[in-house]
Amino acid sequence: MDLFPDKRMGPVPLADRMRPATFEEYVGQEEILGADQPLARVLASGAQPPSLILWGPPGSGKTTLARLLAAKLKLPHVPFSAVTSGIKEVREAIGMAAARRTQDGKPTLLFIDEIHRFNRAQQDAFLPHIEDGTVILVGATTENPSFELTSPLLSRCRVLVLRPLNETEIRTILDRALKDPERGLGKRKLEVEPAALEWIARMSHGDAREALNLLDLAVSTGSVTLATVQAAVPRLLARHDRDREQHYNLASAFIKSMRGSDPDAALYWMARLLEGGEDPLFVARRMVVFASEDVGNADPRALSVAVAAKDAVDFIGMPEGWIPLAQAATYLATAPKSNASYVAMNEAREDVRTKPHEGVPLHLRNAPTGLMKELDYGKGYEYAHDAEGGVPGHGHLPEGLKNRVYYRPKPAGYEATIRKLMDERDKNRKDKKP
Repeated sequence: MDLFPDKRMGPVPLADRMRPATFEEYVGQEEILGADQPLARVLASGAQPPSLILWGPPGSGKTTLARLLAAKLKLPHVPFSAVTSGIKEVREAIGMAAARRTQDGKPTLLFIDEIHRFNRAQQDAFLPHIEDGTVILVGATTENPSFELTSPLLSRCRVLVLRPLNETEIRTILDRALKDPERGLGKRKLEVEPAALEWIARMSHGDAREALNLLDLAVSTGSVTLATVQAAVPRLLARHDRDREQHYNLASAFIKSMRGSDPDAALYWMARLLEGGEDPLFVARRMVVFASEDVGNADPRALSVAVAAKDAVDFIGMPEGWIPLAQAATYLATAPKSNASYVAMNEAREDVRTKPHEGVPLHLRNAPTGLMKELDYGKGYEYAHDAEGGVPGHGHLPEGLKNRVYYRPKPAGYEATIRKLMDERDKNRKDKKP
């Protein structure tokens, strides 16, 4: 069985025609295939490699690498796509692999594209056969294996991380496609403007397939100029997956940019989220949380701004919703920052979880009945509005926590004022103590 057949019905896309046929043609990923890297050493020695998980973004060379490994190892091989295959096909392939191994002692290389789409039962089906050497599994995924693959499967495989190709590597692939007369565009005598290739290399997100597809689209006009390329592809979609790792990476960058007081970066990452199709209310909710967690009382207005932006985008919708979201993001990014309230909350919660729960002190209890008064409910309570400076002489925490301090205002924004007020409160309370 040919793992990656070249004979297909209809015209073959340029990206498929230019797929490397040897390791010498493979561009990029020196971090994996460099001469001093473990995989290269194993292949050079002729030894059998371990099962592999190839993790990388689209167009980084995962499928091509699996194809080249199959050719290099000269092993029987079976391809799967987890999008179209199920447990039945997996079991049939493993059964054939076991039969082959009985005959010639060789394992079968199973290539599973989009392996993260297999469920736990389907992934577990590989385990004993990887363990006993019946198969060498090569799985390709765009998703973080830590989240998408089972621990038992990961423990039996080596994860190789493929990075997006850089612009120089993309240019090498484009130049090769333009010069190759057999598989590429070398016979077409195209006029090529270097700026057009630079634009494709820059805007293809490190994806060789996307770069070749853009080139293929541009040459349909008869020449490759910056103008024809940009006209053929007027708008590139932002890459974003709302329920995968990219979602969390972009959201994390957005929050950390605001936390780091960088409004420009905050706007950029917010644009990446929204252009990629993210729900604008998700962005707004994250800003509401941020306003309390990271700005806090350094600027008490921040929470009002964030909630107002949430209400505004919910009311007016998109695309006008961009405007209040941008206002809120820049306000929060440039506001003074304090997480003192957030830290105080966590410390108080930890005490509640880990320390004995004392009764409410008697002086803090209401005494609506005569019996309660006889039991000293409310005795010693000092009404704050009648106290000098508005500060009673007694505390309000249980006896075991009477000296505990949770909230420690920072000298930033309005919290600097709060800090002064609290210092005066503590001085007044201390002066009242005997």
